[in-house]
Amino acid sequence: MDRKKKIMVIDDDKNIVELISLYLEKEGYSVVKYHSAVEALENYSKDTPELVILDIMLPEMDGYEMCTEIRKMSNIPIIMITAKGETFDKVLGLELGADDYIVKPFDGKEMIARVKAVLRRYSTNNTSKKQLVIPNLTIDMADYSIIYHGKKMELPPKELELLYTLASKPNRVFTREQLLDKIWGYDYIGESRTVDVHIKRIREKLNKDNNWEIKTVWGVGYKFVL
Repeated sequence: MDRKKKIMVIDDDKNIVELISLYLEKEGYSVVKYHSAVEALENYSKDTPELVILDIMLPEMDGYEMCTEIRKMSNIPIIMITAKGETFDKVLGLELGADDYIVKPFDGKEMIARVKAVLRRYSTNNTSKKQLVIPNLTIDMADYSIIYHGKKMELPPKELELLYTLASKPNRVFTREQLLDKIWGYDYIGESRTVDVHIKRIREKLNKDNNWEIKTVWGVGYKFVL
């Protein structure tokens, strides 16, 4: 695992949280722990997890509500934790957008297998649909739209293609000429300033606090830094 995938675990039972975290960290995942959905939601944008493991029965805000709120911001995988035999809970969770569920008491190996399967399925789906998901930003090439900090936005086609090209290869430096060739085509009659103008527009529109940035590599071009 080149970069540790971050997983958010939410359960009001501290022992359950520690047990799940132990299994996940042993497999090389990074874990953020919460015992309250309200607190987890307040810190969601800061933590930017790549998967959420969420208990249904929580104080203040239950797992169903939390799942609904996450789906307003992102389509990242969600695995619900439910008590044994609560069939209604499982169905409702899946209808609200959960990807899978774990039944208490659970086996650690089974839980890890489900986590890996959901992440693998999610990654495959994103690739086939040309949808890219990173913290606070989902780029969907199917309808040329983005979801930025939970809100859907539309960008002009060239801006979106430029953003997608950079974001799909994090930390790789693209020269202006490479971007011109890739986005505008080899026959494009223009100059590298075209790229600069489009980058400037993208930065002006996506100017909130992010865990990533489009960085200028002086004298060369640009890179998308996570």
